Amino acid sequence: VDIVESGGGLVQAGDSLRLSCAASGLAGGDYVIGWFRQAPGKEREGLSCISTMDDSTFYADSVKGRFTISSDSAENRAYLEMNNLKPDDTAVYYCAATRNTKAVLTAKIRTRMLEYEYDYWGQGTQVIVSS
Repeated sequence: VDIVESGGGLVQAGDSLRLSCAASGLAGGDYVIGWFRQAPGKEREGLSCISTMDDSTFYADSVKGRFTISSDSAENRAYLEMNNLKPDDTAVYYCAATRNTKAVLTAKIRTRMLEYEYDYWGQGTQVIVSS
C-alpha cells in the first residue's frame, strides 16, 4: 500500500485549500481513510476520517464546520477540503489508511481518532497559513 498526499502550500488566513490523498494497493475491499496533522512542537492530531463502506465520517471539534472529507473509492482517492483557514491550521498534514472499517465508529465513540488504528501512512504535505 502506498499513500501519497498532495495539495499543501502557503495560503493566507481565510483562504481555502484542498488536500488530496492517493491510496494505491487498497482495491478489493473497504477501508477507512483518515487525515491527521502535526504542528511544530505538538502531538499529531486526528482531524477527520471516512469509510468507503458506508461513507460515514468523523470530524474533530477543531475542524468541524470548516473541513470536509470525501472519497472516491473507484479512484482510491480521498480529499480534505479546508475552508476559512487559520494560522493555527499550520501543520504537516498526513493521510493514513486502515482496513479496519470500524475506525470511524470508534472515533465517534471515543470522540477522537486513534493513530494506532491506521496501518498505512503518507509522508505528509505542508500547509502554512499566514495571518
